Amino acid sequence: MKLDQFPESVRPHLIPTPGGNLVYHCLACQTEYDIASLLYTCPNCGAVLLINDRDKDRLKAVSGETWQQILDYRRMLKIPALKGIYRYHEFIGPVLPLESVVYLGEGHTPVVEANPVLQKSVGMRFFYKNDGQNPSASFKDRGMASALSYIRFLIQRGVVDEVLSVCASTGDTSAAAALYAAYLAPHIKSAVLLPHQKVTPQQLSQPLGSGATVFEIPGVFDDCMKVVESLSDTYNVALLNSKNAWRILGQESFSYEIAQDFDYTMADKVVVVPIGNAGNITAVMNGFLKFFEVGIIDTLPKIIGVQSEHANPVYQYYSQPQENRTFVPMTVKPSVAQAAMIGNPVSMPRVIHLVDRYTEVAGTPKVFFVQVTEQAIMDWQLTANRNGHIACTHGGESLAGLVSALEKRYVRSDETAIVDSTAHALKFSGFQDMYFQNTFPEAFGVHPDPDLVNRPLYVHPPRTQSGSAARKTT
Repeated sequence: MKLDQFPESVRPHLIPTPGGNLVYHCLACQTEYDIASLLYTCPNCGAVLLINDRDKDRLKAVSGETWQQILDYRRMLKIPALKGIYRYHEFIGPVLPLESVVYLGEGHTPVVEANPVLQKSVGMRFFYKNDGQNPSASFKDRGMASALSYIRFLIQRGVVDEVLSVCASTGDTSAAAALYAAYLAPHIKSAVLLPHQKVTPQQLSQPLGSGATVFEIPGVFDDCMKVVESLSDTYNVALLNSKNAWRILGQESFSYEIAQDFDYTMADKVVVVPIGNAGNITAVMNGFLKFFEVGIIDTLPKIIGVQSEHANPVYQYYSQPQENRTFVPMTVKPSVAQAAMIGNPVSMPRVIHLVDRYTEVAGTPKVFFVQVTEQAIMDWQLTANRNGHIACTHGGESLAGLVSALEKRYVRSDETAIVDSTAHALKFSGFQDMYFQNTFPEAFGVHPDPDLVNRPLYVHPPRTQSGSAARKTT
């Protein structure tokens, strides 16, 4: 449709123009900083940051119902910059002109209802949101589209040039960072740090294919993160981990899409997400809060955060009595939810801040945390995929978490859940192979259920004495 064909009430709002007043906000000392440069931690106290819009009340000048119409009509526009996460421009990056937006096809991933067989097995109605259908096959593209659009904006303004982007990764972040940086070549070069032999071959191939310089170091993700944090503190580099607050803004689009896909009705809805570095659950909470405050949704959904027993520092924190909780980093064990093998999540202070705020705004606890076994992760992933899904191991972790939340009565069977599958099943197919072949190292604690094992059957025609295949004669 052309602009003059849209209703007059929404026409002035359909194509956004730069606005707002974004600042970095320190969650510890409350100091605010201009976004004119790249900041990852507070220069005053060293704490992590979120990006706030000082002028957010301007959004309330438009009614929530009108915002719904704006967003619904905006999806009909043929403007590339508004096809991805920046459909929600006013909530993600209002200061950016559309010519700064990097769009590689990210966002608006399918929401697929589970079939009756799987819903009966789980015990409630639920949908998978397949974020593995993003360009680099994971949800990380949402945050990278935001972070790289901002860097492109700085390049266009002449603030920076010849940028070196860096990130630590368990596989998905590096794939997304390298892909989006490659799109902005030659202005950006990409370097990624991976824990040696702790990413899948598919994940390793992605940054290599995008032309990034890949460094493998001994240890786990937390060791890689220490290196890139030191680099970003010492040198003028673009850190692309979720410590970068622009990443969080982009990942808020997950919440906005869910709201829009369910016609902005969040009553009796439950959103289930796995937790690694905790940037995703941070963004999910913040996104729903923004939509609620403007009146686009009138109810905050429940949120279930899921961790494996082998990497569960967030769960451990919230298992403590509220009055004396203390966060304690942990040493992780091997996990099939490999991207979530993180013992010291960078976004933990954000999680604590936003859980408190979410509870305050909702008027009742609506964010819950569960832990699941490695066995449950694999069993539920395979069960889901045998019923028409493409869930990765983290999608299995989310589904196992939903089952646990039902058992603990955090959710009711008459509610509807949206389960996050953060990446494509093909990225972690090696774990399926290990399950089918019963070759998991003992440290994983995974033993195949014979009913879920599937192996290829080799068949061949019978041979005659001469060695050629026998033919049917008539």
